[in-house]
Amino acid sequence: MLHDIINYIVQIVGDLGYFGILFMMFLESSFFPFPSEVVMIPAGYLASKGELNLYIVLFLGLIGSILGALLNYFIAIKFGRIIIIKYGKYFFLNEESLNKIEVFFIKHGEISTFTGRLIPGLRQYISFPAGLAKMNLIKFVFFTSLGAFIWIMVLTMLGYFLGDNESLIKEYLPNILYATLASVAILICVYVFFKIKKIKKL
Repeated sequence: MLHDIINYIVQIVGDLGYFGILFMMFLESSFFPFPSEVVMIPAGYLASKGELNLYIVLFLGLIGSILGALLNYFIAIKFGRIIIIKYGKYFFLNEESLNKIEVFFIKHGEISTFTGRLIPGLRQYISFPAGLAKMNLIKFVFFTSLGAFIWIMVLTMLGYFLGDNESLIKEYLPNILYATLASVAILICVYVFFKIKKIKKL
């Protein structure tokens, strides 16, 4: 089943070329539930065969991710507060919750955006609270780009070096995911440690 899906995505990326990478990573980074693994790994494989340029693949994967994140960011700015005030009660959210989100992102928006982009399942949606809090756009783009590029690089290199070896991809991908989550946890702990240390000095 996985082999058929990978072959299908490889065919799509191969047919659409660079535009396919850009468009599908835009979808992946927006609210559309489309996993980046099925785009960047096949793209890396095609780059290893010389059918695509590796650097262009990485660049367009990043641009697609940024554009999708910006879509969510601006949707949250434009409609987020209105939607939460009107419908948030059905999801245990209210204006007080919204205010807490805004205060949190004012204080910790950079680290939250960066680490959020590295966590599958959360990476697509971390742009919404950033938009709700009206996080500085330049900072948002920078930390989104940083987190997204690391993830894109990892997946592309996985496809580049392992090619179409399904068994090795299935073996290494979970390990990469666990290592990424562990790195995020360590980074957050270090961030909290220095924040506490800074507060104690005041």
